Amino acid sequence: MAFTGNYLCTSFKVELMQAKHNFTNSTGNVFKLALYDNSASFTAATTAYTSSNEVGASGSYTAGGGALTNVTPTSTGTTAFTDFSDLSFTSATITAYGALIYNSSQAGNPAVCVLDFGGAKASTAGTFQIIFPTADATNALIRIA
Repeated sequence: MAFTGNYLCTSFKVELMQAKHNFTNSTGNVFKLALYDNSASFTAATTAYTSSNEVGASGSYTAGGGALTNVTPTSTGTTAFTDFSDLSFTSATITAYGALIYNSSQAGNPAVCVLDFGGAKASTAGTFQIIFPTADATNALIRIA
């Protein structure tokens, strides 16, 4: 399998320090999630969205993936975090092994994080759904502790 884990991209961490990403709900940047087949090879060193090895368009899934709804950043204790609302692609026939979240508002579509599904996830003329973890200091996808 080409996916080898979940990663918060190193370039994203640097770009946070450069104020290139705004996660504020409704007024922030547009973040997207693109789905990939087993030939995709992403690591923490991934820097940007690519259409190479992206799954084909099907149902409501189109090239570039789907726009995410940001959950406005907050904190609990000493951990700041943000997350996204669940995302669905309807009437879709898709087999994906992982995904890339990226910032489509910035030039070059910089990568945020790599998601490894741990194997093939599929839908056949149905709903392919991404269910994000609870937005809290322990489970949110993007956390700074």
